[in-house]
Formats: sequence, structure tokens, C-alpha cells
Amino acid sequence: MTDINRRAFLTTAAAAMGTFALDAKPLGFPLGSQTYPHRQRIKDGDFKGLLKDMADIGIETIELCSPGYADFASLSDGKQTRKIIEDAGLTCRSAHFNLPALRTKQAELIAWAKEIGMTQMATATLSGTMKDGVTTMDAIKRAADEYNKIGAEAAKAGLQQVLHNEGFELAKVEGDKRFCYDVLFELLDPALVKFQFQMSTTRNLGDPLAYFSKYPGRFISLHLQGVNLTAPPPPPPPPGGGRGPGIPQVAVGKDSMDWGKVFAGAKAAGIKNYFVEQTWDLTVQSVRYLKTLDV
Repeated sequence: MTDINRRAFLTTAAAAMGTFALDAKPLGFPLGSQTYPHRQRIKDGDFKGLLKDMADIGIETIELCSPGYADFASLSDGKQTRKIIEDAGLTCRSAHFNLPALRTKQAELIAWAKEIGMTQMATATLSGTMKDGVTTMDAIKRAADEYNKIGAEAAKAGLQQVLHNEGFELAKVEGDKRFCYDVLFELLDPALVKFQFQMSTTRNLGDPLAYFSKYPGRFISLHLQGVNLTAPPPPPPPPGGGRGPGIPQVAVGKDSMDWGKVFAGAKAAGIKNYFVEQTWDLTVQSVRYLKTLDV
């Protein structure tokens, strides 16, 4: 990042932040941010600068993506990456690992995670077969069986495997009124796989509090986005899984969610951490709001 661009980046942050009124932390957990929305800076070699900027706005812990993601390839040296994180005054206990890499390089990725000091290894989606937003029970069972095995290997190394929800998890089950996500709670071993709820999927799955209440102890993490329940319905996920075009995001606290109730329900569900996952401007606004939320 050039000096001019960096100054503009920080000027925007300062303007959006103002002065924090309080120094609260929902549930007393460190304020976290997923780094995926800021991956271009990592790709451009500005990982140190990104972490400094995050620390400056009050971020205390980050969630990475593994070197299996092309934009994160520069972080393949786990010990060096850990030093950069710790030098910025941050911690990293979790990262996302894509499924193809886990299938072929799980042992290597486990070693990388442990070098950085992680305790959680998350996957964005199980990427099972689906068509027009519909999948089959057989496809879900195959995906769950595979992920239970991945979770078992992680557990042997003292790491917790985690499943995020996007794409495949949002598909409807053929001949069934449920989402694939609902069936996965039945098929995934509670000891081997915990869940990370993507708040933006509230638009698809419905009230997250219903999931937190129905499945206590199954959730370990949240991805935070502002959720505007009055916006038009989101488009269906693309064939083969992954993220759709989505709808315009808003900052946490400038949306339709009662975040006090969300965090109270999440605590009962067993979450241990949460990460803002938004553009930089929205991250700044969301962190500012979270620092005023005493719950």
C-alpha cells in the first residue's frame, strides 16, 4: 500500500470512528476481525500494516485464512506469521481452511495452525453437490461423514474443527422442508465439529436465536455483519456452493438486529469468540458500536 493510500485508509477510519464512548466488550471476549475482507492488503505484502491499523481501532484478535487461499500464501511460515501478529499486540486462535486443502494437506495445515497458536480450524462450506439451491440427503451424509473424519484428525492434535455456513449449508433438502444446515446438526459429531454462525445468513436461515436455543453447546464462534431484515431477499447461492452476490451490507449496530439479545443467546449456545467480517469502513463502524455494547 502506498503512503498516500495508507493515509487515506487511516483518515477514513478516523472519520468513521470518532471517539469511543465506552470500552465495553460483548461477553467480555476480545474484539475480533476476520481478515478475508482485507485480503488484498495481505496479498500486497502489507500484513503488518493491516494488523497495526486493526489494533489502532480496537481489534484484539484476528481470524486468518490458511495459505491454501491464494491471497494468504505469504503467511505460510507459521512461526514468522505468529511473530508479526504478536508484535502487533494481537492474537490468532482461528483460521479458515478450504476443504480441498484439508483433504490433501491436513497434517501440514494442522502444524501451521499450531505454530501460530490456534485452537480452532474452520471451514467455510462443505461444498456438497446441489442444483438450483437444492441438495439431497445422500449428498449431505457424504459431506458430513468426510467432515467428521477431518474433525477426528484435528481432535487428535488438540484442535477443534469448526463449520461455517454458506452455499451448500443454505441449500434446501430435496423432498424435505429443512435446510442442509439443519440436517448437519444431526449428522456431525458434537465433540468433533462445532459451528460458526454467519450472521448475514439470518436472511436465509431465519432467527439465529432459534438455532442457539435449539442447539446449546454446538456453537463456538460468530461472524458479525449488520443484518437489514427490511432489505429485499438475498439471491440464491451459486451452483457448486460459495458466496452469492449478496445484498449491500450495513454496519453492526446500524441494522435490524437486537445485538444484546444476539450475544446473550450466543453465550448460552457456547460461543467463545466472534469476528467482524466486513469491509474496512464497515469494520470501523461495527467495532465502534461493539465497544459501546455492554452485554
